[in-house]
Parts: sequence; structure tokens; C-alpha cells
Amino acid sequence: MSIKLPKITIVTIVYNGEKYIRETILSIINQGYENLEYIIIDGGSTDNTLNIIDEFKSKINVIISEKDSGISDAFNKGLSHATGDLIGFLNADDFYIDHNVIGEVVAKMKEEKAESLYADLYYVAAEDTNKVIRNWVSGKYNRQKFLYGWMPPHPTFFVKRSAYQKFGKFNLSLKSAADYELMLRFLFKNKLSTCYLPRPLVRMRVGGMSNVSLRNRIKANKEDRMAWEMNGLKPKSFTLLVKPLRKLIQYVKR
Repeated sequence: MSIKLPKITIVTIVYNGEKYIRETILSIINQGYENLEYIIIDGGSTDNTLNIIDEFKSKINVIISEKDSGISDAFNKGLSHATGDLIGFLNADDFYIDHNVIGEVVAKMKEEKAESLYADLYYVAAEDTNKVIRNWVSGKYNRQKFLYGWMPPHPTFFVKRSAYQKFGKFNLSLKSAADYELMLRFLFKNKLSTCYLPRPLVRMRVGGMSNVSLRNRIKANKEDRMAWEMNGLKPKSFTLLVKPLRKLIQYVKR
């Protein structure tokens, strides 16, 4: 008698992502895990994105294409259609590093009896994904690390659906810091149990919204502060200063 595997939902949000969406899709549908639900939320792409998605429609459970109000809105649309026991997000510039990711995530969470999990991530060159630009090593969990500018990489963050039902979805008033605020709310404020899988799960192409310019970095820092304030939390005086500086260490360590 076979044991039923937990159902895992992966959500991909995309807008005009024809260049890389195929690689993202393949990295998910080729996972060696049987009970997998895949949802794609498209923001109304005008390029060839939808045609590429259509090639794989038999292996995608939900496909929605319509205008949205931004990344947080798209994330929340994915959550509203998710039926898995566990939910992860993988966006259209990213892909899983191998076919064992989901299986290892499920096994580790079962072993640790945790409600969430995070891991490591490689930032890679856009056109040469074997070239690692930045190695994001998260390290073992300590709740107090948030006070020292720590956060786990969101594409490696897997959470039980029940946590979203209990603590809420992504905040629509935030853009670049929506993932940070959610993880701060779940892990730091509400003390959701978590565990660390010490290996890279995702290759992410460089060029994220909060990192592409000094102006965006300043905006991101402002949103980081809002993330603490809207949760009634008080960071240390240096928390939001050292948060971007932690990234410099990841370049050195690569």
C-alpha cells in the first residue's frame, strides 16, 4: 500500500517573460515528485509568453492571464487558487537547480516537523546561468537574525497553506518588500516554525526589482521599514542599514 504524498503547489507569476518562461516551466514539471499542482498567473502578456505556456497546458493545473495590480496582487491570485498542503513560488526568471528539489523539501519538513522551510539560492548571469554572481547562503535559523538584516530567499521559501489562512496573504501596499514583509510577519512576528535545507534550490537571474538601481534600493529600504511598522514591530537602529550590506558578503563568499 503506497503512502499518499502531500500535495505541493508551485505558483509562477509572469509578464512578458517569453525569454525564460520555458526554462522555469520545465524545471517544475520535470520535478521527480508525483503530487504536484502547478499554477501560472500571467499579467496579460503581449509577447509570446502565452503561446509558450500553452505548449505545456496539459501539465499546468491553473492558467490565468489578465491584468493585475502588481507582484503582490499576482502572488495573491496564485494563493487563491492553490489547493496544496504546501505552497512555493518560482517566478519566470528563475528555475529549480535540479529535479529533486520538491522531494527534498517535503522530506526535510517532515523530518523537522516544520510549518515552513527555506534554503540557499544562486544569483546567476542572465545569459550564462552556470556563472554564479552571488551565492545566497541563508544559514541555520535564529529568529533574532531578522534584527540583524537577515531574511531567507523567497523563491526557496515553502509554507503550509494553513499559515496563509491564519496569518494572511501578501500586502498589496508593498512592491519590492512584499516577500520580506510576509516572511517577517510569518517567522518573526508570529513565530511560525521553520527549518533550513542547507543547499541551493534555485538559480535566479540577476536584475531583481530592488537591486537594479540606487533609486530602487532607497525605495526598497523605505518599504523594509514599512514592513516592520505595519506589523507593530521595532527593528534595531541599524537593522535596515545592514540588510543590504549582507548582500556584499554573498558576493565575497561566492
